[in-house]
Amino acid sequence: MIDANKIANYPFLLRVIIFLLILSAIWLPVAAPIYLLVKDSNLATILTMGLLFVEFLFLVRRWGKQVYGQTQLLKSYGLVNTRQNGFELLTGLAIGTFITFTLFLVQGLLGFVAWQNSDNLPRIIAEGLLSALGVGFAEELVFRGWLLDELQRDYNNQISVRANSLVFALSHFIKSVEGMLRTWPQFPGLLLLGLILVLAKRHCQNRLGLSIGLHAGLVWGYYIINIGELVRYSGSVPDWVTGINGNPLAGAIGLLFLSVLAVGMRKISQ
Repeated sequence: MIDANKIANYPFLLRVIIFLLILSAIWLPVAAPIYLLVKDSNLATILTMGLLFVEFLFLVRRWGKQVYGQTQLLKSYGLVNTRQNGFELLTGLAIGTFITFTLFLVQGLLGFVAWQNSDNLPRIIAEGLLSALGVGFAEELVFRGWLLDELQRDYNNQISVRANSLVFALSHFIKSVEGMLRTWPQFPGLLLLGLILVLAKRHCQNRLGLSIGLHAGLVWGYYIINIGELVRYSGSVPDWVTGINGNPLAGAIGLLFLSVLAVGMRKISQ
């Protein structure tokens, strides 16, 4: 048996492994039957990932209380119910959505894409918002909340930021070898995005609202354009310019926009 009181003194990697093993032990017995019984793979993924996050929320509270003696660990992560945090979330949502649409508008002006009409756009906008907020909330609480906090307990700020961005980028490649090889060009973009989201949290004195909003805004904007089929690529330039497999994170223009955002965020966070 592991003494919970001693875990706080374990090195970062061991603490993270213990946490993930406990989470897996709680999640797998319930997730496995869902994958076996639910024939729709997309529905099964949604159900199991939703369950995983709910169990993460439960476990992280117990982790804070029993390992660190903190009863308000989620607040220390930056998840606070204040008007300021809500305002920062909405600000980030607006910025992220604006950047995404501006990126495609610029590509349209350059002749790289052509804009199209779309059916059911109001439904797509609403669905996209709910999905984006869920993704932004979950990933920011895990990466800029739990993981960043664990890193900062052992390492200085510079190492923590870099490691957090690296793990965030690598986590998106937990898939088949074929899937990894197909999507590897987006790695630099994910690495840069991870850095931006840490800087956003730093700018807000450790509150998560802006990070969640930025993340959700980028996802929402791309969801509307991609699922709504609002653009058609002209093929006038190579895919590495606009984004391999249609993913802006895997293209030069997307990296340029993220770089500008990173420079701006770095300046205001100093």
